[in-house]
Amino acid sequence: MPLTFDDLLIRARALARGDRRAILGIAGSPGAGKTTLAQMLVRELNAGAEPWVAHVPMDGFHLADVELDRLGLGDRKGAPDTFDAAGYAALLRRLRAEDEEDGAIVYAPGFERVLEQPIAAAVPVPPTARLVVTEGNYLLLDTGAWVRVRQQLDEVWFCELDEQERIRRLVARHERFGKEHDEAVTWVRGTDQRNADLVTATRDRADLVVPTRALERRQAVS
Repeated sequence: MPLTFDDLLIRARALARGDRRAILGIAGSPGAGKTTLAQMLVRELNAGAEPWVAHVPMDGFHLADVELDRLGLGDRKGAPDTFDAAGYAALLRRLRAEDEEDGAIVYAPGFERVLEQPIAAAVPVPPTARLVVTEGNYLLLDTGAWVRVRQQLDEVWFCELDEQERIRRLVARHERFGKEHDEAVTWVRGTDQRNADLVTATRDRADLVVPTRALERRQAVS
């Protein structure tokens, strides 16, 4: 039988059994629907109860543009070496350890799409969160500090979308946040596609492949 969104909810709930906080990773190429899936899971799992699921995107660990310019990486923004992967791994380890004094909130960085910049301490993770959903392109990468990222995740799901639709959505996203059409297409076909090819090569390392049609069916019913 085809995978359904209800199947995903059941599997996500099962990760949080016991006393230990669990961390679910959602990987996939740019524009594949990772954020949509993460937000839907968090919303549905928290519905009708005290919030116990938190969403911590990887995008908060983008290097700021000023640092990318200093490193000469401005035209590679979004590639693995334009993120603070070690910092991301350290945050995930901290979230898993739950060793904050007095049940303190852990603050994670967020990412402002309009500015295209990371924002410090934008995402609160309360001590009541028993499941953290984190999403990003490179959760399954097996090089550098990304290896330490994977070690902190209970499961990683790979979000998969038809390639033509993924590209269409990605171009539309870039246009929505300020790029002209031709500029958006050039970026998607160049930098974004190189990153997408790298991410696609990690698909077989995922615990579960999630076709986005499972989400579309749920959205049509909602």
